[in-house]
Amino acid sequence: MKRFLNDLKKYKSYIIYRTKADLKAEVTGSYLSWLWLVLEPLCFMLIYTFIHTLIFNTKLEYYTAFVFVGLTIWNFFSKTLLASVKLVKANRDTVTKVYVPKWVLLLCKVSVNFVKFLISFGLVIITIAIYKIPLSWNVLWVAIIFIVTILFTFGLSAIFMHLGVFIEDLSNLTAIGIRMMFYMSGVFFVIENRIGEPWNAILSKCNPIAAMIIQLRRSLSIIHLTPSYEIIIFWGLVSVLICIVGIKTIYKYENTYVKVMKS
Repeated sequence: MKRFLNDLKKYKSYIIYRTKADLKAEVTGSYLSWLWLVLEPLCFMLIYTFIHTLIFNTKLEYYTAFVFVGLTIWNFFSKTLLASVKLVKANRDTVTKVYVPKWVLLLCKVSVNFVKFLISFGLVIITIAIYKIPLSWNVLWVAIIFIVTILFTFGLSAIFMHLGVFIEDLSNLTAIGIRMMFYMSGVFFVIENRIGEPWNAILSKCNPIAAMIIQLRRSLSIIHLTPSYEIIIFWGLVSVLICIVGIKTIYKYENTYVKVMKS
């Protein structure tokens, strides 16, 4: 990992520049410009809340905040993972003409999506203020949950980025898998209440995204339960391990990526 830390220091300026450039490119040509980064998640969250509150008659305390938390984590994870599969091929010129550690491309994408994540979480904070949800010391777990979510997303995306170079249909398979995982992550419902034993325990603990959504809701007192530090720490350790595997795999095979791009 010494090489990784050295490269991170070396390419830090490039990562910051690329992140800003990608964010700017997303709003270029839009009349709303940077405001769109706030309106997009807000509109989707309000739509989902409307559908489940009025159409499906979902009755849950602080439901808007409940949905906002779920969608905030889910969008960060799903958008990053989906983009990672084609990330090397999408940066063909960079990969084949200059040397940049290929995980740097992924870290730029993670940084872009994390900025959007923070904007969405700002909406969560506003919703909590509107509901006047009483916070406790459990809110200190929020930062740790953020870190675990980022590490897991980066590590898994690194592995998928590597596989995406060699497996042409991985993008379609990933899209299907993410759609299935969406309904297993409790974005709109409380897994423990809707699914019977033992599946509710399996989904809420063995699905890392569902676990982080649940623990974040608990940390923000949206659900009146104490966060499980055992689950947060467990998935933190697993995420670190996945990151190590992903980074080492990319370092080992990144020269092969260039050959595949040129073939």
